Amino acid sequence: MISDITYLGKIIRVDSSTVEVEVTDTIPSAAPIINGRLYKIGQIGTFVKIPVGNIGIYGIVSTVSNIPSTIKDENHAYDTGSRFLSVQLVGEKIGDEEFQKGVGTYPTINDEVHLVTERDLFDIYGRKDDGSIEIGKHSSSENLSVNADIHKLVLRHSAILGSTGSGKSNTTVSVLKAILNDYPGSRVILVDPHGEYASAFPKARVFKINDAARPLHIPFWLMTFDELAFFLVGAEPKDDQKPEYRKLRELVVEMKKVNAGALKSGGVDPNRVSADSPIPFNVRELWHNIYWWLNATFTEATAEKQANDNACVESNGDYSKLKPPCFKPYAVGSAAPFKSKIYQEFYAYEKKLISRLRDSGYDFLFHPGDYADATSPKDLHDLLNDWIGGEERLTILDLAGVPFNVLDITVGLITRFVFDSMFWGRHEPYTGRQRPLFIAFEEAHSYLNNSEGNNYAKNAVERVFKEGRKFVVGAMIISQRPSEISETILAQVGTFIALRLTNSRDQSIVKASAPDNLISLIDLLPSLRTGEALVIGEAVKIPSRVRIPLQTPQPTSEDPKLVECWQRAFAQGADDYNRVVTSQREQKLRK
Repeated sequence: MISDITYLGKIIRVDSSTVEVEVTDTIPSAAPIINGRLYKIGQIGTFVKIPVGNIGIYGIVSTVSNIPSTIKDENHAYDTGSRFLSVQLVGEKIGDEEFQKGVGTYPTINDEVHLVTERDLFDIYGRKDDGSIEIGKHSSSENLSVNADIHKLVLRHSAILGSTGSGKSNTTVSVLKAILNDYPGSRVILVDPHGEYASAFPKARVFKINDAARPLHIPFWLMTFDELAFFLVGAEPKDDQKPEYRKLRELVVEMKKVNAGALKSGGVDPNRVSADSPIPFNVRELWHNIYWWLNATFTEATAEKQANDNACVESNGDYSKLKPPCFKPYAVGSAAPFKSKIYQEFYAYEKKLISRLRDSGYDFLFHPGDYADATSPKDLHDLLNDWIGGEERLTILDLAGVPFNVLDITVGLITRFVFDSMFWGRHEPYTGRQRPLFIAFEEAHSYLNNSEGNNYAKNAVERVFKEGRKFVVGAMIISQRPSEISETILAQVGTFIALRLTNSRDQSIVKASAPDNLISLIDLLPSLRTGEALVIGEAVKIPSRVRIPLQTPQPTSEDPKLVECWQRAFAQGADDYNRVVTSQREQKLRK
């Protein structure tokens, strides 16, 4: 009613998603006090209520002006003491039913518009139930919790976006802790390229390169053949008509078949083994065999006879130490020994392969500890149990020691291996559809970008975003540059938690991708305070401006203390860059 203290004004224009309100001049103050609480009129991002019978239609204030939007002439004479609000309609509440997104009944001209009180906000947001987690507190009320539907947040996928220093890492910790605290059967994998989050989760399982307690091992033989060929020798799938590419495939298949019956997880029929089968084999032995046939000398001149001839061997070498075999030098002319005529197409492959094997930066792939080969004590079932089994429900894969040029394929291997385990185990009582999995990808723009070429991480993660819901694998991307992330991934994101974004391209990505058509609310992104976010999408009942609680302990993502460091005097000659250069050469991070 007009006499109510909450009365704000009347509607003067209506279109399909927006109404315009003329604020009454009878309001005694621009900030009335209602039930002991101060409310500001015309604050962008605040709610208003339009009662139509037993229906309450709710909207969000998007613009404020002293001239109606229908007046285009700036010189038009109008009472500048009046105020006009543009309001975007977001949902309705019918009688005692719960608030619903979308509007079924539209208001009309001269309908009343009222301020939304804290009690109305509680009607909109409701109470936290068993199917939700608390994201934070509403920016307009310290007593009002904003809850997210956990099913939609996880299985419809989500994104945490924000510029550096906006509180992105704290938000990530807050969301993951809410999941872990409220759901004892949850399980989460956090892919952490910079090693920031272990400090925030003291009880998590943390796997990192060269760690004594829990070293991170990702066996190279998890790769598909196309990935392996590109990684080892730079070959691409388009090379499949080349004889060396086909021969390499044959060699890999034969080596995998030899080990198929002796696997710790259970033997496999050799006839079902392909070049893509995740079966261990010794890549150094593969190099040794290629080198042997490239460089051997024989007593016979023709390739047919050389295949069955005893080579002129002086030393067999040692493939485990990458020591090549030695042969009697071939003779000039028609006399024995004769140069090998077999595998000569592998000349370029052999050079690239030995170069890769000697690079210590790839040791975590080529020397995967207990997962090295078929004779090793562990197999992939042990690796899965380490990552997604056991009592700890959060696993952090610390990739800080992974060289940047293999970060892409590393994330791709992790994602594909875990997703495939959920696919093939979807009917098992302890995994698959019986126990969903949530994967969070920190610094996603580094390896899920729109660049052309062999982007294995992008392909694997895109598959999760497109098919994960069917096999109960949910995903979250965390990034400061959403404009650089794959459009396919962004298109599948159901819920955005967007903190301050100052770059116009990044803002436009959120506007284009957000499932709710509330551009005016998204326009607030550059002015959000640190730790404040817009939560938009399927997991929340209504788009909301939320304060994220500060978490302790915190991730080690804060800025360095520059002033304190530069105020401290350093002793001359104390610099020891020997360790720095050695770490740089060995690609091994030291502490």
